[in-house]
Amino acid sequence: MSTIHEKSINTIRILSAEGIQKANSGHPGLPLGAAPMAYELWANHMNHNPKNPDWDNRDRFVLSAGHGSMLLYSLLHLFDYGLTIDDLKNFRQWDSKTPGHPEFGHTIGIETTTGPLGAGFATGIGMAMAENHLAAKFNEKNLKIIDHYTYTIVGDGCLMEGITSEAASLAGTLELDKFIAFYDSNKISIEGSTELAFTEDVAKRFEAYNWQVLKVEDGNDLVAISNAIKEAKADTTHPSLIIVSTEIGYGCPAKQGTASAHGEPLGVENLKETKANLGLPVDKEFYVADDVKAHMETLVTKGASKEAKWNALYADYKEKYPEKAKAYEFTMSGEVDIEALDAESFWTFDEKPNATRGISGQIIQRLVDIVPNMFAGSADLAPSNKTWMNEQGEYSKDNPTGKNIHFGVRELSMTAMGNGIAIHGGLKTFTSTFFVFSDYMKPMIRLAALMNLPHTFVLTHDSIGVGEDGPTHQPVEQLASLRTIPNLVTFRPSCAKEVAAAWYYAVTSKTRPTALVLTRQNVPYFAIQGKEALRGAYILVESSKETPDAILMASGSEVGLIVDAAAKLKDEGMDVRVVSVPSMELFNEQSAEYKESVLPLVVRKRLAVEAARTFGWYQYVGLDGKVLGIDRFGASAPAATIFEKFGLTVENIINLAKEL
Repeated sequence: MSTIHEKSINTIRILSAEGIQKANSGHPGLPLGAAPMAYELWANHMNHNPKNPDWDNRDRFVLSAGHGSMLLYSLLHLFDYGLTIDDLKNFRQWDSKTPGHPEFGHTIGIETTTGPLGAGFATGIGMAMAENHLAAKFNEKNLKIIDHYTYTIVGDGCLMEGITSEAASLAGTLELDKFIAFYDSNKISIEGSTELAFTEDVAKRFEAYNWQVLKVEDGNDLVAISNAIKEAKADTTHPSLIIVSTEIGYGCPAKQGTASAHGEPLGVENLKETKANLGLPVDKEFYVADDVKAHMETLVTKGASKEAKWNALYADYKEKYPEKAKAYEFTMSGEVDIEALDAESFWTFDEKPNATRGISGQIIQRLVDIVPNMFAGSADLAPSNKTWMNEQGEYSKDNPTGKNIHFGVRELSMTAMGNGIAIHGGLKTFTSTFFVFSDYMKPMIRLAALMNLPHTFVLTHDSIGVGEDGPTHQPVEQLASLRTIPNLVTFRPSCAKEVAAAWYYAVTSKTRPTALVLTRQNVPYFAIQGKEALRGAYILVESSKETPDAILMASGSEVGLIVDAAAKLKDEGMDVRVVSVPSMELFNEQSAEYKESVLPLVVRKRLAVEAARTFGWYQYVGLDGKVLGIDRFGASAPAATIFEKFGLTVENIINLAKEL
């Protein structure tokens, strides 16, 4: 390699090792070993403009092996994305721009939050799906305004995780040729050699997934890396895996090739020896030579010229296809037609009982016209989840304009890919399965919340109402689990208009994901306006007394039970208020005055009812109240029988209210 390229790569290596040493915490092994492939990609193959990190047609780079974050931070500094030397010195410190693992929205230039191994790989495939779909929708011959790649670096740990297998399988099926993964194959994990637990032939596995597999035998060979990238791009019918053989901790004489290089600082003396070994000044900290700075400036200028070329292309496109350009700009804005959502037709339903999943299905058909950039799907359950968008086609390698994604039975990677679609921009997405299988989705739901992504989760068959399938398919603890995730809004609507409110919130949200928890069993129609549900809880049936005798509260299908119980209690001389609580998160965010108006402190006789764990409801019922729920697993029987056996009946609610 030429001197300037070698100096640049070794600068990346040492900046990374120094940041980790100063923090006395981190993972130097990957940055030291993978720096050449990352440099070659960023310098010579990746279209990106550090002066405009949000350029629509930039190539996306995802460090799936997020523990190697100092590699990415060093790149962002040298390529002038705005990270300073002081930022590198503050690695892993309070309120720094360089946290232990890359965080989307926190540090400029970070395309997605990574850390849970394999998550970045699957999220990147979602980005590639978004690019493929939008390109098919908007590109014109010789005017390809959407034409970019998604790159990722994965490690042995990423490829051990099941999420990568799920996502790679679908990527091969869809022939996502614009997705290129670099496998940093150093044969070391935290506990030692990968021979301990990972002896499979990765190349054959990915070939079986319908991927192109390329190999670079020497991770320091920039020419070989460059040729592999070119060969990957030349294949237009397969995603590509480039297996790069590296040495973990490269350049550190005492630790190169050992497990101890993976996840602990090199040590002061080892760092000095590494600097000397790689030809950098031993006595200078966080040093970037003037010729390296000048070289990087030329690369940054080259990135700006790439965007300028695209801007000229887009100007031509806009002149020739003004209507498509207008649609493209609205699509990329992330906005929705609020007037259409506020129209009476969106909030109007027939008054017969229906399952909330069925009502959600009706709303999705309305959203197809209101939100034309919907791109979403289910984990092989669209007919049951009622999530199929009629007459919108199925997304496939042969029909990339289709809006319905067949994710297959891949809940974990489906959610990560949905995150990638949401991050990419230009599309509204939801992912769907049975509520009980949200457990498989949970890590990626958590990341969606952490990243402030407007990703909607449609979770049906929400309770013991599943019936005969038994406890394996009856969610009991999942509601409480979702409600504990910061920044996630969970809706469990009780009627048609509450479902409409939940969808209204979901498609207008810009910074929070939304979970819609929906029934298989029918619920009654309630003649409400609908938007009151956006406050999280509201008075559905008021007591005739200024101070009610008691308050009954519930969510979902149990609201119908407490409404019926309230009517019978009134006949027996007990006048209660009925409160529907579709979203605890939104209710808790209301003003103290509003919360007091719904749940006045003076009324201490309170009963909450929900076909799930009682956890969480005690914040509303207080020490004097009661919660009727299910603090055990369900059972296999007809739904009506199970509700009766668990005491979720009007009669039992009446008795418990009287006991108050």
